[in-house]
Amino acid sequence: MYDQEFVTNPDSEDVGSRIDPVLARSWLLVNGAQYERFEPASRSRADIVVLDIEDAVAPKDKVTARDNAVRWMDEGHDDWVRINGFGTPWWADDLAALSKTSIGGVMLAMVESMDHVTETANRLPNVPIVALVETARGLERISEIATAKGTFRLAFGIGDFRRDTGFGENPLTLAYARSRFTIAAKAAHLPSAIDGPTVGSSALKLSEATSVSVEFGMTGKICLTPEQCAPVNEGLSPSQDDISWAREFFAEFDRDGGEIRNGSDLPRIARATKILDLARAYGITSSSYSTDEAGHSTAPSDTYHY
Repeated sequence: MYDQEFVTNPDSEDVGSRIDPVLARSWLLVNGAQYERFEPASRSRADIVVLDIEDAVAPKDKVTARDNAVRWMDEGHDDWVRINGFGTPWWADDLAALSKTSIGGVMLAMVESMDHVTETANRLPNVPIVALVETARGLERISEIATAKGTFRLAFGIGDFRRDTGFGENPLTLAYARSRFTIAAKAAHLPSAIDGPTVGSSALKLSEATSVSVEFGMTGKICLTPEQCAPVNEGLSPSQDDISWAREFFAEFDRDGGEIRNGSDLPRIARATKILDLARAYGITSSSYSTDEAGHSTAPSDTYHY
């Protein structure tokens, strides 16, 4: 049943397309003050494009960046926007302007309290909010933030967090923080957390950083350039080895009668199902694979881990 070879379907490449934000891997930040970058970003390999009118924009350019985001939405787009944090001079005006558009969602900067999310949700109803936690104060309250009305996913603002705490960039140094994100998201029944960006163009460094994200159960990553999106997507997708294992497991399971044989079968069924579900969602399928043939039930828990 699951014995077909899995390959990336060229007709399902994510160039110029968006993926359900529940499953989104690459979250591309685009400087909101530079309107000319919006179109290339929309044709990139990003799962989600996030117009940044916060950290990337100088105070003197905030209004211009906001107007650019509104203009882009008014032209028929529904991308995301990283807005200025609660309590800044721009937060309320950002929300007032964007509430009249087709915005897909917001990434709220500098979240340090669940009130930051709930107040934003009240002014922007029915719009998903990624809570970007970037300080020690925010990390201490991350469980509350995860359960706030309006919180859709959590994201780790690594750069500001390191500036706030004085931490280095070694994965071991940030292990506690990353663990808190994953645990808080899981406990609140949210999709897995989004890891912070990697600075630089080194393919090896980006690959290693994405592997760290996977190790800590994070299934998304902020990207700083369009070129980072493809390797991030690959690194956060099921590998060919994962898919082969899942396929072989189900083949063996079916040969043995399709009945639970021991205590390890249920978790293995759940893991294999998740892998194949993600493979289909990300277009890592063969032309002969049919979702109608999938006779195994979806895992009862979070289908966004594998």
